[in-house]
Amino acid sequence: MKVIGFNFKKISIEKNKEIGNEININTDIQIKNIQLRNADLFKDQDLLNIDYEFKIIYMPDFAELLFTGNVAMLIEKTEKDFLKKILKSWKSKKVEEELRLPLMNIIFARCNLKAMELEEAVNLPFHIPTPKFTAKDKEKKEP
Repeated sequence: MKVIGFNFKKISIEKNKEIGNEININTDIQIKNIQLRNADLFKDQDLLNIDYEFKIIYMPDFAELLFTGNVAMLIEKTEKDFLKKILKSWKSKKVEEELRLPLMNIIFARCNLKAMELEEAVNLPFHIPTPKFTAKDKEKKEP
């Protein structure tokens, strides 16, 4: 299984009001669709197209970021049984664990980078903690 494409279809950020003292930031990721596609370019391989939606919600009603898009993955012919398992599970809207974990990591990595750029642009706190250095850190490095 190889990722050969990652696309954003929609990127949206909406800031409803200035951030207050009490804030909760939640993230939500959903797989919206999994489809087998024709891949004439890649012989002896199948192409899996996976649609996703990733949200970052600043509560209560401060802001929301939304990303939708798709991930294209090549499945080798040697992984035919795995592909059948994925498609069978998807019929009941479940994502196989062996696919879900690498897929989530790919989506989080790409969306989180873009989200931090947008959060900075509209003056929102980052949804992921960033390292902060203190005077004590400087003292530790000096001999």
